[in-house]
Amino acid sequence: MLFTNTDCLCFAKDPAVVRYHSRYWLYYSLRHEDGRFGIGIAESADMEHWTPCGEIEQDALCETNGIAAPGAIVLNDQIHLFYQTYGNWEKDAICHAWSQDGIHFTKNPENPVFHPAATWCCGRAIDADVCVFGGKIHLYFATRDHAMRIQKIGGAWAKIDSDFGRNAWHPLAEQSLLMPELAWEGDCVEAPATVVEDGKIYLFYGGSYNCTPQQIGCAVSEDGIFFRRVSNEPLIPCGAPGTWNSSESGHPYAFRDDDGRVFLFYQGSSDNGKTWYISRKEVQLGSSVRILTSEVDARESK
Repeated sequence: MLFTNTDCLCFAKDPAVVRYHSRYWLYYSLRHEDGRFGIGIAESADMEHWTPCGEIEQDALCETNGIAAPGAIVLNDQIHLFYQTYGNWEKDAICHAWSQDGIHFTKNPENPVFHPAATWCCGRAIDADVCVFGGKIHLYFATRDHAMRIQKIGGAWAKIDSDFGRNAWHPLAEQSLLMPELAWEGDCVEAPATVVEDGKIYLFYGGSYNCTPQQIGCAVSEDGIFFRRVSNEPLIPCGAPGTWNSSESGHPYAFRDDDGRVFLFYQGSSDNGKTWYISRKEVQLGSSVRILTSEVDARESK
């Protein structure tokens, strides 16, 4: 699989995938010719061949400058989308919408519904991801320090039967849950991507800012708050020169299919971020975390 939106200058980033009504749905960031960011929609019957089928409407005042980086989950036979406002720097925050057909979404009237307190961070929230853990919804997000230099990951929770509005969210901790510590992570860990297995949360993430290069790491937690890295090396590094992801393998999304298999969708670039593609790999969880597929890595960049 290698997907992009050719109508938007070969630009597809920040994937999120769910299975809904016997189809796979891909939500991703796109960029229009005028530079405005939005969220595209594609659907597939086999997770290999994707057909673009629309875009999330930007019809709220907080979405004026753009929206991006969706996270998705199916609850009560609805797709719930958690996504960020774009272009507002430290004021970017998380919005919520839901759909019963995968294409048309109802926006939460309280949008934006979440940003962290500006005590331990700058108050920004981007790169939302959600999972069900311990009977609650856990929301993981990226934020920055007060100097807007260090990107780090935080978390919040809400009751699973809540409206996910502004009053529904509570901090998992009044501090970052993961910060850049390893040399290859530079000044940034972002794009949390979670999957639950055997009572643990596996959190995949992008380390280092875009095309510096960003590569994908993994951490694990038994309580959803304290995470330890499974390795000091990237789980998915950037590709060799001449390959589709030579500038970056980044912004992962963890998707569990109906048969239990787990896939990581992620973005890549071969030209320092001028164009972006999305691919996937199957991953095995457990005492060791292993990538099982690598068929796309050998393809030359387009």
